[in-house]
Amino acid sequence: MAELLRVGGFVPLTTLDYPDHLSCVVFCQGCAWRCRYCHNPDLIPARGEQNKSWPSVLEFLQRRQGLLEAVVFSGGEATLQHALKAAMQDVKKLGFKVGLHSAGINPKAFERVLPECDWVGFDVKALVEDTELITGVSGSGQANWQCLELLLASGVSYECRTTVHWDLIDPQRLLQLAQRLSAAGVAHFVVQHVRTKSMLDNQLAQRNANLGTKALWQEISKLFSTFVRRND
Repeated sequence: MAELLRVGGFVPLTTLDYPDHLSCVVFCQGCAWRCRYCHNPDLIPARGEQNKSWPSVLEFLQRRQGLLEAVVFSGGEATLQHALKAAMQDVKKLGFKVGLHSAGINPKAFERVLPECDWVGFDVKALVEDTELITGVSGSGQANWQCLELLLASGVSYECRTTVHWDLIDPQRLLQLAQRLSAAGVAHFVVQHVRTKSMLDNQLAQRNANLGTKALWQEISKLFSTFVRRND
């Protein structure tokens, strides 16, 4: 089953994608959402041009036992692939920890693989009522937040992160989002400023100016055990 995993990209070594771990990243092909600021639009189609076989990834991992600590499954949206759980189990048999990057597109699919995860980087797109503006998909906000509830109830280590493009969310809405996340029980929150070099929607302004004030970041920081800003 795992050999059916559609791999659209592979990074053999990173220190950024699983906190405090040397890891590699498997980019799974395919996504059901069309996030306007997506910087990996080539991973959205179910089939890509850069496919790599899962057996070849396993061969690499076998040579890296004792050197790498974790394997991170990213996307696209990895949880949409039925082969993901089996691939995660393959990784664990080799002695690696399993990381997952997910936006929680499908609660049933997310719940199915959650027990295999040691850590999850979870994308909270926006407030429930604002999510469709980013994803272009009706009901995406409800799915995103339902998966967040599953994650928080699971006890799996995590960070929640929100990508900010100031044309899609203003500072006041970001603060409201942070407040709602804190009230839901989120302890670890990251704000990622969008990478504008490559975006799915080329009508979005090519800007990365930080419109957030020091007061905004201080207010958000008070809400969480850990708060980090990236890509400034």
